[in-house]
Amino acid sequence: MAHLHDFIGDLAIILITAGIATILFKWLKQPVVLGYILAGFIAGPYITMLPTVTDMGNVQIWAEIGVIFLLFALGLEFSFKRLIAVGGTASIATLINLGSMIIIGYIVGRGLGWSKMDSIFLGGMLSMSSTTIIIKAFNDMGLQKQKFAGIVFGMLIVEDLAAILMMVLLSTFAASSDIEGTALLGSLLRLVFFILIWFIVGIYLIPSLLKITKRYLNDETLLILSVGLCLGMVLFAHYVGFSAALGAFIMGSILAETVASKHIEHLIEPLKNFFGAIFFVSVGMMLNPGIIIEYAGLIFFLVFIVLVGRILFATIGVLASGEGLKVALQAGFSLAQIGEFSFIIATLGMSLGVISDNLYPIIVTVSIITTFTTPYCIRLSIPFYNFLEKRIPSKWSKLITGYAVSMHKTVNTQNDWNKLFKSVLLLLAIYSTLALAVIFLFKHYITPFITDYVPGIFGKILAGVLTILVMAPFLRAIMMKKNKSQEVKNLWADSYFNKGVLISLIAFRLGVCMMLVLMVLIPLFPKLTVLMVIIGLAILTLIIFSQGFKTQSRKMEARFLENYNLKQKLADKKAAVPRMVKNHLLSKEIHLEEIEISPNSPKVGKSLRELNFRRKTGVSIVTIIRGHERINVPDANERLYPYDTIVIAGADKDIQKLTHAIEERKSKKNTEEDIPEHQVHLSQYVIEEDSPMIGKTITELCIQEKTECMIISVDRNEITLINIPSHFTFKEGDTILLAGEQNKLNIFEENF
Repeated sequence: MAHLHDFIGDLAIILITAGIATILFKWLKQPVVLGYILAGFIAGPYITMLPTVTDMGNVQIWAEIGVIFLLFALGLEFSFKRLIAVGGTASIATLINLGSMIIIGYIVGRGLGWSKMDSIFLGGMLSMSSTTIIIKAFNDMGLQKQKFAGIVFGMLIVEDLAAILMMVLLSTFAASSDIEGTALLGSLLRLVFFILIWFIVGIYLIPSLLKITKRYLNDETLLILSVGLCLGMVLFAHYVGFSAALGAFIMGSILAETVASKHIEHLIEPLKNFFGAIFFVSVGMMLNPGIIIEYAGLIFFLVFIVLVGRILFATIGVLASGEGLKVALQAGFSLAQIGEFSFIIATLGMSLGVISDNLYPIIVTVSIITTFTTPYCIRLSIPFYNFLEKRIPSKWSKLITGYAVSMHKTVNTQNDWNKLFKSVLLLLAIYSTLALAVIFLFKHYITPFITDYVPGIFGKILAGVLTILVMAPFLRAIMMKKNKSQEVKNLWADSYFNKGVLISLIAFRLGVCMMLVLMVLIPLFPKLTVLMVIIGLAILTLIIFSQGFKTQSRKMEARFLENYNLKQKLADKKAAVPRMVKNHLLSKEIHLEEIEISPNSPKVGKSLRELNFRRKTGVSIVTIIRGHERINVPDANERLYPYDTIVIAGADKDIQKLTHAIEERKSKKNTEEDIPEHQVHLSQYVIEEDSPMIGKTITELCIQEKTECMIISVDRNEITLINIPSHFTFKEGDTILLAGEQNKLNIFEENF
């Protein structure tokens, strides 16, 4: 019990300190994360004037759980579709920014005489922006819907995935103390293999499970199931040699593709907030004032590296992706900080015991300083752009406008070869990974079981047959899919050269399948290699002409695609404007936005002719959504009502103008707390001997009609009567409980 008391005492200190710090930082309008770090510093071992945590071991366990839930929640917000949708701008910009900062961090670390591992981890920490801080800054400054903000959000999505990959690779470096190219490539391929397997199998099974059990899933059950799936994937990731954070992130990203993702995200949020707070408090506990004072010069040098390096390379990255200088500078200045992922990478290094103790407080201090400078950096971007614009030679005009008009490209610019190669490479990656997973599963678990119970050659034959039967739908998809696509028909009819390449492509796919079959057969029959090759060819021929395997392959693919696209299909049905129309408009620099009309808005009750949005702001109203009703292309006489959602179309700057005006009016209306002018009160009255109510019924008295008050109950002879009929006759001594507004109750008292 003494240990339990210490445990509860430590938790109480953490939460009370964190709660006070949170309130303080909200009052100061600063990020709550910084409040948690300050709370950890106060509750940590270096501040002895106040109650401090007694057992850091417990805190570290809670902090590790915090990382799991933070990454799980991040996965729920992440989406592979969103990753694809961010396009080349965010991907190119992030790779340039990320890679450059990793290299700069490594060079700085080595220049300071640090070890290789310290330098590598320093590079990783300096390359990660803070999603939390950027989102808060954009919301506070009303910038979240501007064009550069969309690019920044896209870059943050790519950074999230890159951070997960980086954590795995850093763990590999730490374990082997080796950064040879072969080891790096092996770890990367192994990571890609397991991510593909988890994602494909997860999308195939989990949405179907949620659909089947939907009627049994209330909030409690869905929360338990989601956390169970998360922790199950964490254990599995640890079992195959990856970090807990990777497992949590992958399960979150799988659930993000389900219809229930938003519901799960809502249920998980309290857990994420609770455990995440403890994690950030534990970060603050590692702040050693002595180290901060000792390395103050180095800290400010690293702050300078972060501010200059991240602004410079992020700007170069966005410029390289085709955007103009103004957007690039705004994006670059927005990313001039490091944040929560840097803490997670630092925690990883500490837990693995591969980085110096002084690196942790240094990087946390750098993060705190750059967090405070973020809003000022964002504000500085426009003056800096104006300064540069006046000094850039006219021959460099492309630098200002950008060589790409928009980050949204049309979807029909790729030729048939590009489409064919992309689709073939994708199906090769997916189905080969599934086939390899089957081989791995049988080799390590099922084949030994079979050969133990069926010894000799018959057991090996049975194991080989079962393995290939399970693999057969995947093998057929590798060999046959896309062979009759429109791209193949076009290319085949185009030239003889194309025919040769297409035949070679089919032969390559057959060769891949042959290798997969031999990976099953040769380990079982190592002395019969030639015979196994012949048998392998016969097996592939049988699979090609088997309609059963073809049907099975199509069913499996259809189910996967149904699960994968179900959320998007439902969203498209609910959307006021189809995705294809949105993409077409975006290619012409026309944006769509949905705005809800506040009940307090001065626009309520006015017709579109009176409002005249098109003339005043340059935007057009495409649709009005009113409950379940949609009014498409409304006429000028249509009026706006409270909680209407208007879908508007126009240029980005014009939409910003209208949105800002609406939100400004709303904020003015909501500055004071709404207090109802008229409240219902209760009052009791005793009927005395001279009361005019004696001997009369409720119908005769007309109390409700005359006073707008309602009789709730009547007490008579210590009995409370609730359901009182209209013919009820009042007597002396009755006690009436009456409900109504105070002035109406006063009228009742005067008259009755």
